[in-house]
Amino acid sequence: MDNSTAAIGMFDSGLGGLTVMHQLVQALPNEEVIYFGDTARLPYGDKSPETIIRYSIENAIFLIEQKIKMLVVACSTATSHALDHLQQTFNIPIIGAIEPGAEQATKTSKNERIAVLGTKGTISSRSYEKALLARNPKAYVLPIACPLFVPLVEEHFVKHPAAQLIVHEYLKVIKDHRIDTLILGCTHYPLLKNLIAAEVGEHITIIDSAAACATYAASLLSDKGLLRHSSEVVQHRYFVSDDPHRFQMLGREFLGLPIDHVHLK
Repeated sequence: MDNSTAAIGMFDSGLGGLTVMHQLVQALPNEEVIYFGDTARLPYGDKSPETIIRYSIENAIFLIEQKIKMLVVACSTATSHALDHLQQTFNIPIIGAIEPGAEQATKTSKNERIAVLGTKGTISSRSYEKALLARNPKAYVLPIACPLFVPLVEEHFVKHPAAQLIVHEYLKVIKDHRIDTLILGCTHYPLLKNLIAAEVGEHITIIDSAAACATYAASLLSDKGLLRHSSEVVQHRYFVSDDPHRFQMLGREFLGLPIDHVHLK
């Protein structure tokens, strides 16, 4: 059966995964995306691994019921704890938000000294560290948990003066470690990229995990012959577990596109 016309499924704890979707629709404008934001249960970053695995399986079941051809786990915390479980449970291509960013950072770093910004859950899982060291055992990895970054983005505080103070507080340690590459290890963090870049300086290259994830998804679809070649206008669909109005209002800033309607799951 030809599944190439089926949609791509994507889930995140809230709005952050829309940064991955933005990159994906730029790269693959013919693809339809079904997005689920688990807004009733965010943030995932402070939940236990067992809870994150349960949420992720429930999210995957919902999206697979929509007859998707690929699942993108657009959440680094869910990727850290649940990707292996999802891949072993479901029989469709499933990709996460960590490996593509680690691959790009390894190729980019000149001095093999890489910082990773992430939620508490992502950092404590050491998923990025493992992925980086698997590619370069000599790499020095500096993990930095930034638990306030997601609420800053979700609560629309990116332009508030407090945001720069919080960014400075988390990242001031970087200057002592000769870092030359920094991974935004959460799909919410691209909305803080300008503040982060201003804090760390031009000598540090910032890797956007959302962009890397979208590039990998496009490559995998091509390899598996699942690219949708029809030029018909696609209708993306959005689902949330709570507060669809807020998601619709704030989502445009993440996605860079209007969101006409959001369904409550």
